[in-house]
Amino acid sequence: MIKFDILSIFPEMFSSPLNFSLLKKAQEKHLLNIRLHDIRNWAEDKHKMTDDAPYGGGCGMVMKVEPVEKALAAVKNSENDSLTVLMTPQGETLNQKIAAQLAEKKQIIIICGRYEGVDERIREHLVDREISIGDYILTGGELAALVLIDAVSRLIPDVLGNPLSTIGESFFCRR
Repeated sequence: MIKFDILSIFPEMFSSPLNFSLLKKAQEKHLLNIRLHDIRNWAEDKHKMTDDAPYGGGCGMVMKVEPVEKALAAVKNSENDSLTVLMTPQGETLNQKIAAQLAEKKQIIIICGRYEGVDERIREHLVDREISIGDYILTGGELAALVLIDAVSRLIPDVLGNPLSTIGESFFCRR
């Protein structure tokens, strides 16, 4: 079983897509465990703020490091077999080879960026891998995270009805 932990300020965006089709069936069969976490739960101010002005100036706001760091500490597998991914347009572009590599993991923690990006300390110290789903900008990382979950989940044994189903696909790659 693979565990996905999604860190987002809008976890409710996931409820509908994760409750249909193969993703729903895979969760019911305990092949996937998808847990949603609202980063605001780890913000300490009374307004549960997760954004701040970028250090050194610039337009927009960036996601603060403190709530993300606390969220990661709370959800990260203590056995050190987890991978923390930041969904960002600057990351390596998701492809079938990357999806196959991720399908081998026991826990994938996905940080869904927002605003104009994230505090650089998140990228430098808290993330193992940065992944993009293409050369365009989205409002946040939630939709990109759904694409990543779907692509990876199809490669987990027994998620698809027939184990040979992926072999004839256009982007088949051996793990």
